[in-house]
Amino acid sequence: MKELWELFITFARIGGFTFGGGYAMLPMLQKEVVENKHWATEEDLMDYYAVGQCTPGIIAVNTATFVGYKQKGLIGGISATAGVIAPSLVIIMIITAFINNFAQIPMVQHALAGVRVCVCVLVFDAVVKLAKKSLVDAATYGIFAAVMLLALFTSAATWLLVIAAGAAGIVIKVIMERNRGGKEADL
Repeated sequence: MKELWELFITFARIGGFTFGGGYAMLPMLQKEVVENKHWATEEDLMDYYAVGQCTPGIIAVNTATFVGYKQKGLIGGISATAGVIAPSLVIIMIITAFINNFAQIPMVQHALAGVRVCVCVLVFDAVVKLAKKSLVDAATYGIFAAVMLLALFTSAATWLLVIAAGAAGIVIKVIMERNRGGKEADL
């Protein structure tokens, strides 16, 4: 029970003290899950992000579920998931009750503008950290460039880009293995 409570509290802290949604939570997830709690390696967390991106739902919630499940099975996944969504649920209910009374106040508008800028920086920080670990060779840079161009200049669905990038990674790995001497690639 202590471990389940620790999962809940850790993810509640992440959910309650990061603003801007799933991507803004990535730096705090990395710090708590990898550095502080040692519940996952950097590589595990990157895999959770990748799978969380191509499954329905918010990436931080999906990642919390994966981490919780890895630690304590189904009940751990539920505990971590409940922890990460509980603060947002409470905060949204409170804000909804009062938003119409405060939305037009200039101070509130300025504060929200500042928070949006901060969220941009947090998302950028998460992208830079992920890129440092993910962009390791010419193939990964090529996939990155292709996905970046498609994302910026087309209306391709996110899930389609994720699946295409995964397929490209498999194809490139198979070709590289075959070119190294005819070995079969591990799929």
